[in-house]
Amino acid sequence: MPAAVSAANIRLIDAALLEAVAEAAKAAPRGRKNYNFHPTDGFPAHRLLNAVEPWSYIPPHRHASPEKGETMVVLRGKLGLVELDEDGAVLRATVLASGGETIGCDIPHGTFHTVLALEPGTVFLEAKAGPYQALGEHEIAAWAPREGAPEVPAYMAGLRALFEPVPDHQG
Repeated sequence: MPAAVSAANIRLIDAALLEAVAEAAKAAPRGRKNYNFHPTDGFPAHRLLNAVEPWSYIPPHRHASPEKGETMVVLRGKLGLVELDEDGAVLRATVLASGGETIGCDIPHGTFHTVLALEPGTVFLEAKAGPYQALGEHEIAAWAPREGAPEVPAYMAGLRALFEPVPDHQG
């Protein structure tokens, strides 16, 4: 018979944890912060909270390995998900929002994508296969600016415009 599991071993995802991770992202130089539930980067299953601020830039990328699909579920705030083709054309832009009509996504390997926070304090749960591997050059979109490049603000403005409401021109 298996040993009993103590309730002290279970880590709860509550409002206080979401707030702490969001605050850490606000203070981080890149405007994002992970809170890992998996014990090491080498662990076979990665489960983490990912907090991201609206000014944080996550370059469009894809995960080449068939084992590296990823699932995201927004727990707090709003996230803009952008799916792109091989040449950088936008295929789809979707708002993922805690409590909204669409709260998450499952991204197959090989799919170019990026996400951007549409509200301060946005936190999502991410799950993907381990072990951790930094993105290779072939996985980072060659047509998008690299993190820290002077073109980033203009590129991000274009991405953000995908999620801005269209003005009502009725008189």
